[in-house]
Amino acid sequence: MEQPPSAFRLSRVEVQLGGNSVLRDIDLSIAAGERIALVGPSGAGKTTLLRVFTGVIGPRQGTVEVQGIPIHQLKPKALRKLRSRIGFVHQDHSLIPNLRVAQNVVAGRLGQRSLVPALRSMLWPNREELEEAHRLLERVGIADKLFQRTDSLSGGQQQRVALARALFQRPQSLLADEPVASVDPARSRSLIQLMVALAEEENWTLVVSLHDMELARDFFPRVIGLRKAHVFYDGSPQELDSTHIKELYQLEEEPHASST
Repeated sequence: MEQPPSAFRLSRVEVQLGGNSVLRDIDLSIAAGERIALVGPSGAGKTTLLRVFTGVIGPRQGTVEVQGIPIHQLKPKALRKLRSRIGFVHQDHSLIPNLRVAQNVVAGRLGQRSLVPALRSMLWPNREELEEAHRLLERVGIADKLFQRTDSLSGGQQQRVALARALFQRPQSLLADEPVASVDPARSRSLIQLMVALAEEENWTLVVSLHDMELARDFFPRVIGLRKAHVFYDGSPQELDSTHIKELYQLEEEPHASST
């Protein structure tokens, strides 16, 4: 029986930014519906890898397939359509602070429409769009914030608005870049639990970059660890022992000053 296409497949991918290799020799296959925690020290390439999945950053070498489609073969319009099926929750939320919550949620479909209809929906959402936005905000636990200015919300509430905006896209995959970096441990656990539950309900592929190894172990069946632009670990969180973790996050040795 023919296997369904992977949600994401990378083969010998290398990415350079500013003349530096930020990803090297990346071979990964992520099946549709998988839940994955992406871990590693700052600067290891986690954010870049997520952007490669969306086609925002292209590789210097290698191939990237999304839902079985080699994205380097796509014309801009087809690439935008493919990206519209990938929800992305940014670490800094990337919300429009002076707009209402409902307007930010409806902005989730900006990439699926031409410019004028997209702006009309964002600035003046119709009744159907408002009802859908309210339902999604209810799912993430802040339905009462529908008409509040977004910049009046707490960091945790804004992260939930960002999640509702991604839901409004009706995505097939959801990527999240350090989504709990700005919230306290209790809210971090609650938000990750919510994202995983939604992914299971909707049968999404879910890839979340994290620094909290406890959350990675508790909620994700597969962990991918990046170090020095390479895949250092790829497997079960239960097999990621203290030795692996120490090596994964080991600091670079400072060069010794020469004695004179």
